Amino acid sequence: MSLQLFDTADRELRVFTPREEGRVGMYICGLTTQGAPHIGHIRFAVAFDVLRRWLEIGHGYRVTLVRNVTDIDDKVLRKAAEAGEEWWALTYRNERLTTEALEALGVLPATYEPRATGHVTDMVTLMETLIEKGHAYAAPDGSGDVYFDVRSWPDYGSLSHQSLDDMASADDADPRGKRDPRDFALWKGRKAEEPESASWPTPYGAGRPGWHLECSAMARRYLGDEFDIHGGGIDLRFPHHENEQAQSRAAGLGFARYWLHNAWVTVKGQKMGKSLGNSLEVRELLRTTRPLVLRYYLTAAHYRSTIEYHPGSLEEAAAAVERIEGFLERVSHRREVPPASSYAAEDLPEDFRAALDDDLGVPGALAVIHETVRAGNTALDEGDDDAALAAASAVVAMAEVLGVNPLAEHWSRSADGTTSHVAEEALEALVAQALEARQSARQERDFAKADAIRDELAAVGIAIEDTPSGARWSLNRSAGSDATGSGSLGSHSPGQESAGSESAGSNDSGRV
Repeated sequence: MSLQLFDTADRELRVFTPREEGRVGMYICGLTTQGAPHIGHIRFAVAFDVLRRWLEIGHGYRVTLVRNVTDIDDKVLRKAAEAGEEWWALTYRNERLTTEALEALGVLPATYEPRATGHVTDMVTLMETLIEKGHAYAAPDGSGDVYFDVRSWPDYGSLSHQSLDDMASADDADPRGKRDPRDFALWKGRKAEEPESASWPTPYGAGRPGWHLECSAMARRYLGDEFDIHGGGIDLRFPHHENEQAQSRAAGLGFARYWLHNAWVTVKGQKMGKSLGNSLEVRELLRTTRPLVLRYYLTAAHYRSTIEYHPGSLEEAAAAVERIEGFLERVSHRREVPPASSYAAEDLPEDFRAALDDDLGVPGALAVIHETVRAGNTALDEGDDDAALAAASAVVAMAEVLGVNPLAEHWSRSADGTTSHVAEEALEALVAQALEARQSARQERDFAKADAIRDELAAVGIAIEDTPSGARWSLNRSAGSDATGSGSLGSHSPGQESAGSESAGSNDSGRV
């Protein structure tokens, strides 16, 4: 089955065929770094991270991924003025927070991550081309504003499927210099109240770029005149992506061949945003939620489905993650589970491949993972270690594609960037000593001491179960924060699979 993706422009599934065999160029609109990112902002990066992984792992493409940083615009300047700080200091701080959030959730680094302020020359060049071709004009009032003439481009509105006459006015600049109120700003002349550091010289006057011009110029710089996939949140389809496409194609560029858009994360039916007072910042959620759980939550829904956040959302995701981890831990006590890289892509279960080839159907792919977990646990219960190991290898490989592989080294890194294998070994030894002391107390019929040891272990998230074959322990990850930062510790003897949901979902994009 060929990979099919839902193209927003055509409003239908299209077989994906790259413009260059074996290579894919993909541009996704990054964040405007006016504030700390919440999960609504980060959803887009997780969704397109899964697409990138599937293109690379499942289809063998070499992907060039460009994810920009919009570090200059009206909102950035306004927020900086309100905070009484330099605009570049505010945006850099929030860019760092965004990077930390993406890294924490296992989003692969972009091939290129350009800042808008580093590509002003490219923007001016594109703007000059549009003026020369008769698709843009400088404001006659000498303000330094430059506008795109929407009526000069007959195809304007084709991406969002709108008629020009039905569109509202563009409110991105002073309308007095516009020929048509729907013309949008390519360049904004400097205003007296704005800092001088936020303007650059052009033949039309000093100023700064319009938001839409930024992305067209940066996509062209790193991916060329035409590239394969342009992605972003559904809220960017109009006016941002519509304007990107119009100005790029009016300049003679092929631009994006496929348009993909992810849906929102909502709270009580409303798009997540600071203005609603329901913002859930990533850094705050990670104080109480394991990064792997938050990643699973943002991954599990179909990228075009809205995710409705509610208080129990993360608990459902945690149960699903623990079910996968519990199975892998059971297997690891009998046989060594090989890394995902040892599993050939063509050997991934057929149903898993079919789900992802059908417009990145993650819910169906996760269903295959959980079915494989069930089969593997059954094999363990029946003593068929070979079948269990085969199932574990498949689970690891499939989870790696989705970025939720519990055995990936990323999830075992501590805060200082080192891995926690030493901590795992230390915990194993300490728990073993505690269990020996508890067993000695039980043999001496000092049950109060034995119970005290059990209660002390439970207090730090270690559950004890007495079985005919001896005491068995497991790490209770839902008790407080992750005791070790590791996802690979488990009982000393085979246990029952963890109960839990087999799916959990979520969704959104937008600008920070």
